[in-house]
Amino acid sequence: MREELFVEGGGVFVTPSSSLLQQLQNVKGLIFDWDGVFNNGVKGGNMPSPFSEVDSMGVNMLRFGYYLEHGKIPFTAVVTGEYNEAAFKWAQREHLDAVCFLVKDKVKVLPLVDELSGVKPEEIMFTFDDILDISLAKAVGTRFMIGRDGSPLFTEYCRMNGHCDYITGNPGNNNAVREISEVVLCLLDRFDETIDKRVAFEGEYAKYIKLRQEIETKYYRNDKGEFIPSNPFE
Repeated sequence: MREELFVEGGGVFVTPSSSLLQQLQNVKGLIFDWDGVFNNGVKGGNMPSPFSEVDSMGVNMLRFGYYLEHGKIPFTAVVTGEYNEAAFKWAQREHLDAVCFLVKDKVKVLPLVDELSGVKPEEIMFTFDDILDISLAKAVGTRFMIGRDGSPLFTEYCRMNGHCDYITGNPGNNNAVREISEVVLCLLDRFDETIDKRVAFEGEYAKYIKLRQEIETKYYRNDKGEFIPSNPFE
């Protein structure tokens, strides 16, 4: 089984792969935390919060894979507790649907997601790494957790309480997002197809990328539980 490659790399299927596949087939929305997911969560004096092009390709292939699965690009958003300029710029470049920032209680984004896309909580796949993410992880259908050696008790807490379906073998600063994208595409049996059609750059990928480029990213600042449209570039 190709899933064994991920287990050999340290990945943990908390939910058995056969059951996880059933959940993934229902996914229509992708939500990502930022700090600790696309990076190691470390910030310095100028508050950097970078991403990897390896992970970026993984997200693009994940979206394309779901486009092949359902004939529609999944609603895709970043929900972060901070003001992350790298996330803003990356989301705009990749034509994500939305970025919600300054969100400390992340479950509060669900009504906004429903309003923007009609995607229900059970149709959402959430990628997360830490305590502030638990409220949303508990509420959605599928949860991928970033593995981290420094918080084994928290990892065990999430496993024992059923807050995650898969734990990555790689940390956020070593392409955990790419690992997740490959796990999903592997289980959906779409991995080879997405690569082949991406390399061809014609046909279905050309249709997908045209639709993706037409998406205008929206930004929402959380203010006491209210999500206010906001332009972070002004």
